Amino acid sequence: MTDKNETISTEVSPAIQAEIIDFHSLGLAAPLLQAVADTGYTTPTPIQAQAIPLALTGVDLMAGAQTGTGKTAAFTLPILHKLLPLASASTSPAKHPVRALVLAPTRELAIQVEESVQTYAKNTDLRSLVVFGGVDIKKQLPPLKAGVEILVATPGRLLDHIEQKTIQLNQVQILVLDEADRMLDMGFMPDLKRILALLPKNRQTLMFSATFSKEIKKLSDEFLNKPTLIEVARSNATSENVQQKVYSTTQSDKQALLVELLKKEGDNQVIVFTKTKVTASRLSRALEREGIKADAIHGDKTQKERIAALDAFKEGNITALVATDVAARGLDITDLPMVINYEIPSAPEDYVHRIGRTGRAGASGIAISLVSEDEEKYFVEIEKLIKKTIPRETLVVSSQRKTKPAASNSASSRSSKPQRSYNKNRDPWFDQPYVPSKLNDSNTSQTKRVLAKNRKAPVAALLGGLNK
Repeated sequence: MTDKNETISTEVSPAIQAEIIDFHSLGLAAPLLQAVADTGYTTPTPIQAQAIPLALTGVDLMAGAQTGTGKTAAFTLPILHKLLPLASASTSPAKHPVRALVLAPTRELAIQVEESVQTYAKNTDLRSLVVFGGVDIKKQLPPLKAGVEILVATPGRLLDHIEQKTIQLNQVQILVLDEADRMLDMGFMPDLKRILALLPKNRQTLMFSATFSKEIKKLSDEFLNKPTLIEVARSNATSENVQQKVYSTTQSDKQALLVELLKKEGDNQVIVFTKTKVTASRLSRALEREGIKADAIHGDKTQKERIAALDAFKEGNITALVATDVAARGLDITDLPMVINYEIPSAPEDYVHRIGRTGRAGASGIAISLVSEDEEKYFVEIEKLIKKTIPRETLVVSSQRKTKPAASNSASSRSSKPQRSYNKNRDPWFDQPYVPSKLNDSNTSQTKRVLAKNRKAPVAALLGGLNK
């Protein structure tokens, strides 16, 4: 790699785009085309049409694409095509070294990527595995010992395996940094530097990101060799298929407004985004009490709990999935009609990723944001990023939902409580407030003598008492 990389920007001309009418035009191997056909896809998405031919040539790529545009297949298919000549049916681990490494910021995204690898590699002898934290590392050892050509990993767990010498990376030919911007946001830069220092310098690096920032471009200068830049949409843009709405509200009315919106949606599934894990847990429980099938997914949940919640949502057993930004990156829900920003993210780029969960693969979607007065400053920054102003709307919450349980000291609560019957024969002296009596000196000394006379001798309970 050179110290200063020259980024080459490329666009697919309309004439070339017209020629790429199906996956057969991309030059992929027959086993991969069959696997693609089995999934029902016939026409590549714009990012696939641009990235796959370039990746097959071996150049480094810096690809910008919105979430839901098929970028996972854009790097998975060329990886499988290039490794296909090295596939082996041998049971010897030496025949299955790690040749491609995909790094992802979250467990959910890593799982999703490896599932795509399995889907497209089903007609080949190439092996794949996903490793991530939150589960027993020992369970990941048997398949590693057997050998895998394609490894999908989160940075932290990969370093755990490297320290235990259970993974060798000296034969890696292709590196993929998926959701690179999110890895930087989550503080993975030191881990990335440690991992990349162990990889062969003579390799192909593909970096995919939904947003581009100065930090991302600096990362490409450091880790990529004269990368070719491709973008299928304006940087940091939101999908035109997503209708964005903003409701101005107060913080105290947010929960009632959310319930109103979810009740209106009925059985339609919705992802609700929060900023913190505590809010996600509390909100999901509150929605359950309102009769809405809900669950939360965030970093404090075990991997088993997160997968169970995600599976329940995909199967339609949960209507509202409350998620934090860390967990949201790997969520890939087919035909998700709506996302709701219950809390506005302080990082504008997170807004782009959140609403990218809906309106995927050409489908339409709705993104609703509940903005309180103290969050208005965050949304102004979001509008600057996406270069779009979204009109503020108001939604009247029904008084029934807005009314809180009456306080215990309210007149209505006092009137609703059964009153005690008053005893007419009761001595009024007992209803008077306590007033301490004033003792004079003689009374005080007399009281002391009475107390001294009545004071009992100490008893040693453990020794059976004292002799008189």
